Amino acid sequence: MTTQDTAGMFAEERREQILALLEQEKRVLAKDLAERFQISIDSIRRDLSIMQEQGLLRKTHGGAIASTKVRQLPPPPEARYGEGSPQGNAVAKLAVSYLRANDTVFIGSGSLAYVLLKHLPDQLPLTVVTNSTRVADSLREREWIETYMIGGRVKRSGNITDVIANEFIRQFKFDISFVTGGGMSEEGIFVSTPEVAAFGRAVAAVSRRRIGVTTHRSLGNDGFARAGGIEDLDLLITDWDADPEAIERIQALGVKVVAAQLEDPHERE
Repeated sequence: MTTQDTAGMFAEERREQILALLEQEKRVLAKDLAERFQISIDSIRRDLSIMQEQGLLRKTHGGAIASTKVRQLPPPPEARYGEGSPQGNAVAKLAVSYLRANDTVFIGSGSLAYVLLKHLPDQLPLTVVTNSTRVADSLREREWIETYMIGGRVKRSGNITDVIANEFIRQFKFDISFVTGGGMSEEGIFVSTPEVAAFGRAVAAVSRRRIGVTTHRSLGNDGFARAGGIEDLDLLITDWDADPEAIERIQALGVKVVAAQLEDPHERE
């Protein structure tokens, strides 16, 4: 076996280990990999470039993130409607700071939309419209919030996104709609199905201000069904771990992007 063959074999083993790390950590840094494998950063960057060409990962500023499938199915309800990550909570807390008394707001059915609920200011009078039975149920005992449900077929998830819902939503006008998605990039806002995408476009059409909320895990990702252009957003809120290059590409389209910061550094994942 030649030296070149040996080097090639070692490179393959190294790339397999990088993939395993990505599966576990969801992102890696080039400097950490160079240290781990005792090779130069340039060698690691070549590895990452090759792996990106093979569709195994996506390079970011200083490292890489796990490659995502074009179609990401929504997480199960027990995962979707949890307490949220530190990043998700920081994004949600910053997002609700843009609400004002007596605003009419659309809050949808995404996992991050659900995290918004616990950060809504106490005693701030709002009118909330939702297509999620879980969101409506969480809000119904808050006397200072008037809650409206969109009509239509209720899916097993408790969400309503069918053609009836699309027609129903046209009866409203929103001061703010919070926009979520499985992926947000310079290519657009992406969700899991064409039906959900059509509903998202209908909500955007009746909203005076559209605020996108996403964590670093979804920022820069594309997806299966496009719910609208990223440039349709008036503001995009993400977190401190977001890829700077992904942010720059979105800002180049004229979208204001704000990164929420963690108040307590000890809460970092």
